[in-house]
Amino acid sequence: MRRTLLLAVLVLAGCNGSSHSTFTNPVLNRDFPDPFVLKVGDTYYAYATNGNGKQVQTATSKDLVHWRLGPDALPQVGPWSFPGNTWAPEAAARNDDAYVLYYTASSGTQCIGRAVAKRPLGPFVDTSKEPLVCQKALGGSIDPDPYGGYLYWKNDGNSIGMRTQIWAQKLSPNGMTLVGTPHAIERNDTVWEANVVEGPEMWRHDWRYYLFYSGGHFNDDSYAVGYATCNGPLGPCRDAPENPILQTTCRAHGPGHNSLVDVGGQTWIVYHAWLPHQAGNKRVLWIDKLDWKGGKPAVHGPTCTAQSTP
Repeated sequence: MRRTLLLAVLVLAGCNGSSHSTFTNPVLNRDFPDPFVLKVGDTYYAYATNGNGKQVQTATSKDLVHWRLGPDALPQVGPWSFPGNTWAPEAAARNDDAYVLYYTASSGTQCIGRAVAKRPLGPFVDTSKEPLVCQKALGGSIDPDPYGGYLYWKNDGNSIGMRTQIWAQKLSPNGMTLVGTPHAIERNDTVWEANVVEGPEMWRHDWRYYLFYSGGHFNDDSYAVGYATCNGPLGPCRDAPENPILQTTCRAHGPGHNSLVDVGGQTWIVYHAWLPHQAGNKRVLWIDKLDWKGGKPAVHGPTCTAQSTP
């Protein structure tokens, strides 16, 4: 009888997802660059730069570990741009049960557009004749990040030999236009950042604002993630002296362009990294724990061994 009961308990624990279940990075071994994750209900929706025949790649998961590939979220880019260079998409939910997708595309200069859909996987539609942000004199605008009613992005200065900065500006209530004045809140001014700061991800923890961003060269081992502490959503921001906090190790080469997800009070960082001998053609999806110690984020990763699932 005892053996039967014990077996039943073990089977039940396995069915319900044991706290001892593990995963090993990468969690999606497929080219999936510049990932962003949005949680809606009990589902995680991931969006990525164009590839594998899609303008905006998507995938869905219930646990951040097991992913199912989804449709092209943006089958057709806005009339102001042309297809084939759709980068770093991020999505946000609106109060009217619709979703806005912010994405980078090109009409000769990389600019940021917005598209709307009724479902997280789209299809998103952009009917705008002009992009939302396009700083042509500063090299263009890329890597949009909507957070807390504000939009963050990078001017693509390195494409024309200029300094790069991360910008912030308030969004209208429907997320379709920008309000007020843009603020430059971060710039490449330290050695590890080299000629770029990009991939902004604003996050609020314990009433403080943290700007996560990537620096270095995206296609080699120098690419890494750092952060800055900010006085508010529009800055000013100060680089952390311990930067970078996520960098090349084990099989994760050039980890970067992260997003953050809260899972039951535990922060997880989602990012891409090259696998060995694949630099230049395959950035795969990784996840790791991020803890807060003394008001500072500390990443447990990149990890290449088995870790407890979220």
